[in-house]
Amino acid sequence: MTKTKAARTWRAICLMVSIAIAVSAAADSPSDHQRSSNVFGTSGGNTKDISTLYCCSGTLGSLVKDVAGNQYILSNNHVLARSGSAAPGEDISQPGLIDNGCRAAEIVGDLSAFPSLSSNVDAAIALLRPGAMDPSGAIMDIPTMNPTLKGATVGMEVQKSGRTTGHTFGTVSSVNTNVMVNYQPTCGMGKKFKVTFRGQIVVNGSTFSAGGDSGSLILSRVSNEDPQPVALLFAGSSTTTVGNPIGEVLSQLSASLGSSVSFVGYGAGSFAPSSGTTTSTVTPQSVRQAHGAKEKWADSFMDRPGVIGVGVGLTDDGSEAAVIVYVDNGSQGRPNLPDRADGARIKIVRTDPFVSR
Repeated sequence: MTKTKAARTWRAICLMVSIAIAVSAAADSPSDHQRSSNVFGTSGGNTKDISTLYCCSGTLGSLVKDVAGNQYILSNNHVLARSGSAAPGEDISQPGLIDNGCRAAEIVGDLSAFPSLSSNVDAAIALLRPGAMDPSGAIMDIPTMNPTLKGATVGMEVQKSGRTTGHTFGTVSSVNTNVMVNYQPTCGMGKKFKVTFRGQIVVNGSTFSAGGDSGSLILSRVSNEDPQPVALLFAGSSTTTVGNPIGEVLSQLSASLGSSVSFVGYGAGSFAPSSGTTTSTVTPQSVRQAHGAKEKWADSFMDRPGVIGVGVGLTDDGSEAAVIVYVDNGSQGRPNLPDRADGARIKIVRTDPFVSR
């Protein structure tokens, strides 16, 4: 989630010189994703997500519905529910505070359900106010969407539309990944805390997302097929993006809400689901071996200094599946790790710490 600095007397300053507030590189030249809009993949957040120094916003990622037909905005807990400190019914605005001089813009939803961060997802939904946003669920720059969920595979091409970096593309680099993510309890302030998530999806590339893109829906990008939901973007580093598997997101939200939720699809495409096969030519035995080794050794590896993530991906040449170990760039030397574990190759990837976006 992105934040911007404001003085303690922010209310008065906003009235006098609103254009001088919300100073950030992204906000200096706001894109369409940061302006008032009735489509998803755009700026938004909780109107109380402000401290004495900062105001914060993320992305209103997509639209879901319950069995009664009620529609909800889908984003992250740390975007809509202030990392679990909010109360049901709090106002959600579009655009978010950071893109409106640290003042609430149009209220588009009311916070409804937000599983705790300990539930293994960073997700929340807000009841959509009638007429506030497109009821078809349209996501900016993504013309169609098949609401059928799609499982992630290593090498899968994906896309997202978010508040800060807009419409971007990437490739899944690891699945079934345990990651340690850094959070702050209030907008830009308070003692940081860490949450460990299991079985997450990691997308490679430094340009796929940035702060403020949290809440974006990560979708598949397959030729001749409508995009399908894959993951909910919530964290990342300088070289990666991390998403909650979308099936677990909907499951936890359904339990929290007390009613099953599903995506609202839109567009007029083919709606042909894909088999979800990987682009890799590795053998099934190699994949099973890597997953088995990851499950057996992940906790032990995560206890070692500098290790911030453990998942399953591919060796550099793509010839076999590997246990991917993410190591904090700030750590000294190589962590004490074997070259192989239970026959599976160990691949070390250095990156910055994972932080909520």
